[in-house]
Amino acid sequence: MTRAHHLHFGFPVPGAERHRAGWRLSWQGTAVMGILNVTPDSFSDGGRHTALNAALASARAMRHAGALLIDVGGESTRPGAEPVPAEVELDRVLPVIRALAAEMPLSVDTLKPEVAHEALRAGAHLINDVGGLRDPEMLRVCAGAQAPACAMHMQGEPRTMQRRPEYADVVAEVHAFLRTRADEARAAGLPGVLLDPGIGFGKTLEHNLALLRALPTLTDGPDGVLVGASRKRLIDFLAGVPEAADRDPGTLALHLHAARSGAALVRAHAAVAHVQALRVQAALAGTDGEERTG
Repeated sequence: MTRAHHLHFGFPVPGAERHRAGWRLSWQGTAVMGILNVTPDSFSDGGRHTALNAALASARAMRHAGALLIDVGGESTRPGAEPVPAEVELDRVLPVIRALAAEMPLSVDTLKPEVAHEALRAGAHLINDVGGLRDPEMLRVCAGAQAPACAMHMQGEPRTMQRRPEYADVVAEVHAFLRTRADEARAAGLPGVLLDPGIGFGKTLEHNLALLRALPTLTDGPDGVLVGASRKRLIDFLAGVPEAADRDPGTLALHLHAARSGAALVRAHAAVAHVQALRVQAALAGTDGEERTG
């Protein structure tokens, strides 16, 4: 029996149902969060979606294929990436949000509370914070809008995170961090939270593998877990694939493992292929009759 997952919102969301004091988006098993980078410098697809029409077409294709959410990003967080001003990030993401918010659930991938605030005002539904909701202002923004958020673990910052990351016990430390962030998010008044162990964000190959193997421990908790290993460098280390755009087969292997380990969502560039693969895996497990609702 696959697990049911829910995200709660304080406002209407496409595909969600009215539930108690707000709206609830529900699904069974592992759903797909499709990546839509509207940046010129993302590590594997930079520049593909800088034209608005191309971005909208890609988002609609992912949603039509069965992606649950589309994650819009206006600032690259690849290793070594330099930050961009909030106004630049907003210029990239707001046109996409305004065009799509009435059609599909939208997540916005940002570190900046001011970007989160304006994105939610424009119609976004969830904030995907690679900073792990450590900024109190980010908590205030999400709570004020009654928007759920995803807290990701990252050691350091994008510019420095891969410079000799160290942990005494990576699984214990990352899980403790995420559970603390979830508790603080609820205490701040957020209606829901997702947890992301941050594969590739301030971790060595060994750290990443340890976290992936320990996913059943993290997914056993009350909060949905998002895994984002799409086209990450650990696939090159494991399978010898130097070009990020060529790593979709390895990505699928990692994300199918995450699904078997109880992940609520996987975040993927190749969203259409992921939907197909997850449906086949669910059929093999005898759970294909459990449809997403809400």
